[in-house]
Amino acid sequence: MKKEIIARIEAVRAELKKAGVAATMFPQTDPHQSEYLSRHFQVRRYLSGFTGSAGTLVVTSGDALLWTDSRYFIQAADQLEGTGIKLMKEGLPATPGIADWLIGNLVRGSVVAIDGWTSSVTETESLRRKLEENGLSLKVDFDITDTVWPDRPALPGDPIFIHDIKYAGRDAADKIGDILQNASAEGGDAVFISALDEIAWALNIRSRDVSCNPVATAFLYLSAKGSTLFTLESKVDDKVRDYLAERGVTVAPYSSVADFLTNVDGHVVYDAARTSGAAAACLGDRGIACRRSPVAMLKGIKNEVQIAGTREAMIKDGCALVGAFHEIERLVNAGERLTETGVAEILTRYRSQQPLYFDESFETIAGYGAHGAIVHYSATPESDVEIYANNLLLVDSGAQYLDGTTDITRTVSMGNTTDEQRRDFTLVMKGHIALASAVFPDGTRGDQLDALARQFLWKEGLSYLHGTGHGVGHFLNVHEGPQSIRLNHVPTPLTPGMITSDEPGLYRENVHGIRCENLVLTVRAFTTEFGTFNRFETLTLFPFDLKLFDTSIMTADEIEWVNSYHAMVRETLTPRLTPELAEWLAEKTMAL
Repeated sequence: MKKEIIARIEAVRAELKKAGVAATMFPQTDPHQSEYLSRHFQVRRYLSGFTGSAGTLVVTSGDALLWTDSRYFIQAADQLEGTGIKLMKEGLPATPGIADWLIGNLVRGSVVAIDGWTSSVTETESLRRKLEENGLSLKVDFDITDTVWPDRPALPGDPIFIHDIKYAGRDAADKIGDILQNASAEGGDAVFISALDEIAWALNIRSRDVSCNPVATAFLYLSAKGSTLFTLESKVDDKVRDYLAERGVTVAPYSSVADFLTNVDGHVVYDAARTSGAAAACLGDRGIACRRSPVAMLKGIKNEVQIAGTREAMIKDGCALVGAFHEIERLVNAGERLTETGVAEILTRYRSQQPLYFDESFETIAGYGAHGAIVHYSATPESDVEIYANNLLLVDSGAQYLDGTTDITRTVSMGNTTDEQRRDFTLVMKGHIALASAVFPDGTRGDQLDALARQFLWKEGLSYLHGTGHGVGHFLNVHEGPQSIRLNHVPTPLTPGMITSDEPGLYRENVHGIRCENLVLTVRAFTTEFGTFNRFETLTLFPFDLKLFDTSIMTADEIEWVNSYHAMVRETLTPRLTPELAEWLAEKTMAL
């Protein structure tokens, strides 16, 4: 495989030389600025061999480099070894940004080339400005993918289906009206949407185009005068076509979007961060770039039907997890062979037996021992290890149900625990509890709360580099904006109706990893003369491992939080469990 990667990089270099270009880049994205991609758009993965969900490959005549974040430092180092591609650890003080590296390593007058469809308006203009200020130029129509990837998979052709209003809670026609109203406030009379999750939400449609993400590959133009969905027409049957037509939406070929945007009349609003520079260039002066999508808050704040559905999905998911972890524990205690991929298969089997199950919400992360320290570890046939009763097992998993999306991480002891394991786990849990218990004034952002989850680790000189919380969709992408909880500034307030993860962690390389994740719903707390305050309601229903708590470093309030949470889990799940599983859950939720 390493030789193949080297050959692919050389093929890119041949195209650079042919075009008189000094450098090009391949981000892990597509024309929709997606995080998770269909096989057709996995260009960076094909060229580099690195399988992480974030990162950008840069190739010059003499260098190949890959920038990725802390979640993938260990994984990327392993996968890039022997390929000639240098790992650039994004976010560290010693690592220059891509633009700074290009400026420092290319001769003035050089041309940097990109495919403008895979770079957002914001990213394209920022890169162009930095390069031009330093004597370099940017070419934005450099699409060599089909040349360097001769057996590239076709665009996904999975059928589009309707997400029933009994799960969605609102009709697409009403959503379109709200989106156009937001666009009008920006000075536009139409909206162009590239983001696949926003299109799926707006029209109440879903598909299987992207693994674990029930979205359809499409663009969407909305206008009071008539709207258009650009997708492969073979994906749309008569039922869906009639459904869309009733809501004023016609269907056009996916490939016709550029011509349409070039010739459309009126002022068209688009999200600069989630629309490609190439699409915006087609609109020209008729385009109105906005800093926040006119869909983002509408989608991020769940309605009562979605919230009720998510609560039901959490109960089903909790029951499935009880069955799965009961079996995992039984197999390990009996000395039967179980590997990391076996853990993932067990989880999928139990979840798939639940009503309204559709798919995983992401590929299960099951990391045993040192693999738990690889934040987004994915077991391969080469790395898959057997699980024994003598170390920690970190399992991050989730499911897509028609009525909700789940995401949960549990770190469990498979045997005897050490003092270090218990202390590390408890420090992480103290942060998890602090965030879950927070009460905060209306308008508070995630970056204003992030330190609550990190404070106990920081006091011990420990930390983690990933964000503490991400938004979660409703039968949509497991990672969703506009809100998040992280160290860097995020302008969106945590608003009632938003579902967000609470997942601090600690990772000791080559030793163990710990992460504890629940999903929480922002709800109203109370109002005083000082304003309205909000809090979090925990939605996830599955116990934390009692064996890993070090109560000597916990407060009485923290112990009470764990006991109350476990009582809620037990009382909610027990009526749906068999006597054997109910007994197992009772043992796992005993009071500390």
